[in-house]
Parts: sequence; C-alpha cells; structure tokens
Amino acid sequence: MMPARIAEAFEFQSKACAALGSPFMGQLMRLCGTQDWPDGAIKDRIFSWQGEVGPRDQSVPLRLAGALHALHLQGDVTLAPVYPPHQVQDDTLWAAISDAFQQNATHINTWLDSAPQTNEVRRSVTLIPLGHLLAERFGLPIRTSELGASGGLNLHWDAFALDAGGTVFGPDNPALTLTPDWTGPQPPATRPQVVARAGVDLNPLDPAVDALRLQAYLWPDQPERLTLTQAAIAAAKTKVDQADAIDWLSARLTHQSGQLHLIYSTIAWQYFPATKQAEGTAMIEAAGKAATEDHPLAWFGMENDGGERGAALTLRLWPGDLTLDLGRADFHGRWIDWQLPAIPR
Repeated sequence: MMPARIAEAFEFQSKACAALGSPFMGQLMRLCGTQDWPDGAIKDRIFSWQGEVGPRDQSVPLRLAGALHALHLQGDVTLAPVYPPHQVQDDTLWAAISDAFQQNATHINTWLDSAPQTNEVRRSVTLIPLGHLLAERFGLPIRTSELGASGGLNLHWDAFALDAGGTVFGPDNPALTLTPDWTGPQPPATRPQVVARAGVDLNPLDPAVDALRLQAYLWPDQPERLTLTQAAIAAAKTKVDQADAIDWLSARLTHQSGQLHLIYSTIAWQYFPATKQAEGTAMIEAAGKAATEDHPLAWFGMENDGGERGAALTLRLWPGDLTLDLGRADFHGRWIDWQLPAIPR
C-alpha cells in the first residue's frame, strides 16, 4: 500500500501543476498518487523515501516527472503514444508509466538522485523591468550576482525582450521575447547596461552539456516553455560557479566605483538553509551600509512568501535601506502584476 505521505505529495503536486496550466502533469501526478504501482526498484525507493518528499523540500514527484520526461525526449517508444500532444485515458497512461518503471529503472533511479532544476526562462519577466527601474534611478552600469542560478539561463535577462502590455523593452535583436500577461504601469524606458555577471549554484548545469536536464523539468504539454528554453540555451554564455551561494557571495560584496551591484534570486532563496539565509542577509545588509550613490547595492527576490497568488517581488536598495514592493508574478512567469513605486533620490 502506498504510504499516506507519498500519496499526499503527489496529490499536492497534481493540483499545483493543474493550477499552473498543465493538465497533463495534473493527470500524471494524480495517477502516481492513486494507482497501484508495479513491484520493483522504483516503487521500493519512492515508497520508502526518507525525509520530506513534497515541493518545499525534496520534490520527489517532480524528480520522477523529470525522469519520465527525459525518457520521452530521448524517444522512448513506450511513452511516445501517451505523452503530449496525445491525450489518453487514465488507464492507458498508467499502463505506459508502469512499463517505464520496470523497463527503465536504472535511468529513473539516477534522476531520482537529484533535485529538480527548473531554470525557468520566463522568470526574467521580473528581471527586465527591474533592470529598467534601476537604470532609470541610478544611471549606472550594472554588475549582477545570481544566487541559485542553475544553468545560468536567466543570467542573460538583458539579452531578452519583454512585451509589457504592447510595448516591447529590450535589445534590438533579442535572443527571445517574453510575453506575459502584464498588469500595472510600464517600466521606465531607460535601457540597463550589464557590464559583468556571475551566478552560483550547488549543482550548476552547463547548457552545452546538460540541455536534456534543462528541458526535462519543463512540463510536456507546455511547448512554448520548451521553445523559449531552447533559445536561451543557445544564447547562454556565462558558466555558473559551483559553490554554496552565501560563501560565494561573500567575495563579491566589495563595492566597485561607478557600478550598481544587483544581487538576485528567482525561486531559490527559499530553499537555502535558515542559517545560510540569516548569514546572507547579515552580509548583504553590512555591505549595504557602505553603499553610496556612486556604488549602490540592490537585492531583489522573486520568492514564495506563502501568498495565495504567485511569488512576491521584493527589492531592497542602498544607500538608504529601502524595501520596495514591486508586485507579484506567476511562478513560471506567465503573468506579472507590476508595481512601480517612487524611489527617493
């Protein structure tokens, strides 16, 4: 019998996926939480998983979904007839999934070893208007530090275009164009200039080598995400450093004259241990106290605050230690409710 906590994790993930616009993932996760699993290595491992299995910890359902999607992307003949664009009944889908569990146990077990790394390019819908806001306020070139950067696809947000309610912001020849449902005032027209960028992750991915992993954690019935990710992979130029994010950041907090330092994370800070969050906050605040108009500091987070709708967009600025509410955004960047607060000078 399936342990209750495993069933609950798949049920929660099913509802979350359906709410985020993926009926297929909703169906797949629901079946994983309600059907009889075939005996074997995959059932034994997941049913006896140690620790929290849900999305705010080890995300076991999404580990499994990524393993299966990778099989499909590699041309698995069992999954091809039941994965999107096909739509099949529950019993047909579950029969194929059960076969995959038994025929590809080694592959699936290897993917279960690693937490999902969803390098969602559409989260740059928050970074592009942020860059315009900072460029308008300070008029300085920007140096960036991304925490939890995964494959580094969002390190190059300034190479992407943003259609904000009919007005397009970004370079003349963008690597891709993001088209969220936009609510709120448009950002300033001032174009940001990023002069240096770096990112860090405990398990960084190399887009040139790990393209399959970057695509596998996307959801099979959302082809637009796959198209955008493929374009971002082609445009990726910056290797992500492998390190603890807070340890890595400590060496980057020295101010550079004539540059604004932007530290940011998108659905990553929340996964750092509480002790590291406290350490990082103290470090950033200490650096903020030394910030000036010649070398300001900005700390931005697109993170889950437990609200009912999407992620909170929060910006702290120094000098002055201002905390600004920039609105909310969908976790996958499908929509953004942008706020444009006045920033004192």
